[in-house]
Amino acid sequence: MFENIGEIILLFWRTMLALPLAWRQRQKVFEQFFEIGNASLLMVCVLSFFIGAVIALQTGPVLVERSLSSAVGGVVGISIAKELAPVMMAILIAGRIGSAMAAEIGSMRVYQEIDALRTMNIDPIHYLVLPRMVAIAVALPMLVVFAILVGWFGGAVVADLNNHISIPIQAFFSDLRNVVQLKDVANGVFKSFCFALIIGAVSCHQGLATIGGPRGIGRSVTKAVVNSIVIIVIFDYVLTRILLK
Repeated sequence: MFENIGEIILLFWRTMLALPLAWRQRQKVFEQFFEIGNASLLMVCVLSFFIGAVIALQTGPVLVERSLSSAVGGVVGISIAKELAPVMMAILIAGRIGSAMAAEIGSMRVYQEIDALRTMNIDPIHYLVLPRMVAIAVALPMLVVFAILVGWFGGAVVADLNNHISIPIQAFFSDLRNVVQLKDVANGVFKSFCFALIIGAVSCHQGLATIGGPRGIGRSVTKAVVNSIVIIVIFDYVLTRILLK
C-alpha cells in the first residue's frame, strides 16, 4: 500500500514538473477534455437533477412539519454545492473516465507500446499522463458547476410539485440565495479540482503498473476505480475540515 502511495505521489510530482510542456500536447488535451466533459454531460444532468430532487423530497416534509418551510431551499442548495455535487461527480468520473484511462494505458503497457515510446525517446508521462491530468483537472470542476445548477433546479421542481412541501420555485431560490454564498460554491469547485487530480494520478499509475495480459488490465481497471473512490472519500473529510476553519 505504501509503495503504491509513493509511486502515485512520484507520478503526480513528475507530471506537475512537466506542466509547462502541456501546450505542446494541446491537441491531446482537447481530445481528452471532450471525452471527459461533453461525453459525460448527459449522465451529469440526470444524476445531479435527481440528487437535488431526492434531497428536497427527504428534507422538505421534515422541515415543513417543524414550520421551517422557508429553509428548504437553503438546505438543498448548501448540501449540493458543498458536498454532494463534487463528491458524486468525482465518483461518476472515476467510474467512467478513470477506468478508461487505466484500461487504455494498461493496454499500451501490456502490448509494449510504452516500451516503444521510450525507445523513441518519448517520455510516457509527457505523452500519456500529462494530457489526461490537465484535461480532467479542467473538465471536472466545470461539470461540478453545471451539476450544482441542475441539482438546485431539481430540488426546486420537487419542492414546488410535491404536495407535502408545496414551496413555489421563487420562494425556493429566494431562500437559497440568502443561505448559499459564492464561497460555498467555490469550496465545492475546489474540492472537485483536488478530486480530479486524484482520479488522474491514481488511474494513470494503475495503467502504467499493469502486468499480466488482459486479466491484468481488468485488475488495473478495478483497482483504479476502487482506489480513486476510497482516496476521494478520505480527502473529502480532510478538505472539509480545512475549509471549515
